[in-house]
This record gives sequence, C-alpha cells and structure tokens, in this order.
Amino acid sequence: IGVAGQALGIASASIDCAVKYALERHAFGKPIAEMQTIQNKISQMVVARDGARLLTWRAAQLKDNGERFTREAAMAKLAASEAATMCAHQAIQVLGGMGYVSDMPAERNYRDARIT
Repeated sequence: IGVAGQALGIASASIDCAVKYALERHAFGKPIAEMQTIQNKISQMVVARDGARLLTWRAAQLKDNGERFTREAAMAKLAASEAATMCAHQAIQVLGGMGYVSDMPAERNYRDARIT
C-alpha cells in the first residue's frame, strides 16, 4: 500500500506539472490547455490516477478493518505504478522539449516513476 501511495504522489505531481505548463504556454495565440489533444492527455492522466487511488483506498480500508488485503494491495500497487509511469510520460509529452530539461519536475517524476 505504501508503494502505491508513493506512485500516486508521483502521478499527481506529474498532472500538476502538466496542467501548470499547459496553462502558461501559449501557441497560436492561446494557452495550449485549450487544445483538445492536451485536454485529452490530461484527462487520461487523471482517470488513471483516480482509478489507482480508489484501488489503494480499498486496500487500505481492508487492512484497517483487519481483513485480508494482499490481493487488493497488489492490484493497487500495479495500477498506481502504471499510472505514475503513464502520467510522467504524458507530462513530458505536454511539456515537449522542456520535459527533458533537468530543471523541470517532469523529468524527475519520470525517473522516480520508473523505480516504483
């Protein structure tokens, strides 16, 4: 459950980074956040993160209630680590070339997601 929580944090940080950049970066006279492709990427990121979050909460609830939670914890860990990797990758796509600059959190999030 702890690893799933860590991965959820990485996914959330990646979403925050992508949204912030999309609102600040302008192309063709408007923020890129208004472009449908960027909106689709961000919405897919949120869906993946929120699904993993629900699985993690379910595993934690079972553990708190003293019930068996091994299967649910494994499911949460898988879903959250996959969501973290996908969100980090998509954040880099939203940022374009800036996503590979080591000063940007997206680059660090991607490296962190690969080890969860």
